Amino acid sequence: MTETMRAAVIHAFGKPLTLDMVPIPQPGPGQVLVHITASGLCHTDLQLVQGDWPIKPALPLIPGHEGIGTISAIGAGVTTLKEGDWVGIPWLHSTCGVCEYCATGREALCPKQQNTGYTVNGTHAEYALAEEAYVAHLPNTVHSAEAAPILCAGVTAYKGLKETEVKAGEWVVIAGIGSLGHLAIQYAKAMGIHVAAVDVVEEKLSLAHTLGAEVTVNATYQNPVARVQHLIGGAHGAIITAASSQAFQHTISMLRRGGTCVLLGLPPGNVSVPIFDMVQKRLTLRGSINGTRRDLQEALQFVAEGKVHAEIELYPLSAINMALERLAQGQVLGSAVLQTAE
Repeated sequence: MTETMRAAVIHAFGKPLTLDMVPIPQPGPGQVLVHITASGLCHTDLQLVQGDWPIKPALPLIPGHEGIGTISAIGAGVTTLKEGDWVGIPWLHSTCGVCEYCATGREALCPKQQNTGYTVNGTHAEYALAEEAYVAHLPNTVHSAEAAPILCAGVTAYKGLKETEVKAGEWVVIAGIGSLGHLAIQYAKAMGIHVAAVDVVEEKLSLAHTLGAEVTVNATYQNPVARVQHLIGGAHGAIITAASSQAFQHTISMLRRGGTCVLLGLPPGNVSVPIFDMVQKRLTLRGSINGTRRDLQEALQFVAEGKVHAEIELYPLSAINMALERLAQGQVLGSAVLQTAE
């Protein structure tokens, strides 16, 4: 008789997920089966459910790509992991390993990559499969639920900061203080970078201040461009985590001459770019998505050293639709995390 598990499943875009009983997957060669204890909710989950991305996954699908748990079974040929190991399952499920991007340390750009919870079933379930070479090895000191957001939000924020090329002692603007943004503040501070935080929710800006942001700007009633330019003379770099077209346009204008703006959030549709300013001020606009396995291990090391921690709201797996709604409304303070054991 086939064993089953609970899983949150999307059957149709724009519809609530259902909590289904589905077969527990079995690991194939080079794979491990992970008993999930916590799974972080990412804004990508929300965009997946809404069908916002131009490339849509096949349905039905179990979303989720910030899964934490212990290995309960291993497939043939697995040599570096064993049952009971404490691991995380990130967005990057696998890559081809041989293309020009994989060969030059840019595996997050691999055109043949598979993504957890998007092209393969993910971690919003009691069990999930992972490739041996792509699981994250977690420090024993890192608590389950608090570690989950690092597997996507954390590494994405950390990689985005690296892409700004901002140095210690310089200024970075972080636009959007959600799951990515509140972690980006902490990574920036750990790297010796000054932070200006921009959001439209006062509670999130209070959190940003608590986490070390020296400047906070509420874009609801303050002009964020004028405020940042006046207070710090413009930022050396900026990362946009908010899925807002207006945030994209504002943040580019917060840069000082020669600055770099890194795009992390993914608003639906296109945004306009101030070409004249881009040319005259020699600004750089750069996309960044997730990170490599090396980036992830570096991001986790900051957590292990106590320099970065995720502020989390816990929800049972059965409350995934409520949690997604709170995420959509911008009501989550920090990161939302699902617990699979109820």
